[in-house]
Amino acid sequence: MRHDEITAYLHEHIPITQALGARVEAWDGSAIRLSAPLAPNLNHRGTAFGGSLSALAILAGWAVLHLALRERGLEVRLVIQRSALDFLEPIEGDFTASARLPAPAQWDRFLSTLARHSRARITVEGEVACGGRAGGRHEGVYVALRGAEPG
Repeated sequence: MRHDEITAYLHEHIPITQALGARVEAWDGSAIRLSAPLAPNLNHRGTAFGGSLSALAILAGWAVLHLALRERGLEVRLVIQRSALDFLEPIEGDFTASARLPAPAQWDRFLSTLARHSRARITVEGEVACGGRAGGRHEGVYVALRGAEPG
């Protein structure tokens, strides 16, 4: 899928992505980078609101899994189970959130578990950044359910 097609899918199926101004900047089959403008995500100090950073980081993890699973012909319901964002420094401009698939051994174990049990859990790591500087590190645990409504 093209970046604009992925962005349109996110805006249609996850409405908060429109309010965040989220856009897909990069997708290579194993990693994704999303961007968002600062203006609609400001806090009272003129920096990015932590909830917006967290939402974009969760979305990056979800999107990398969603797209990788779809490319393998697997339609699953994908949900976040646990999310942790360590804030490293304030974000004072437009920002990005990136995530990549876990190491091949973890990914293969996840796919194997999903095939056997119709449910699997995986941890995805990511980052929020501004101007090439890390503003936070994200770790999300996602659960995939086969036989459930995709999403």
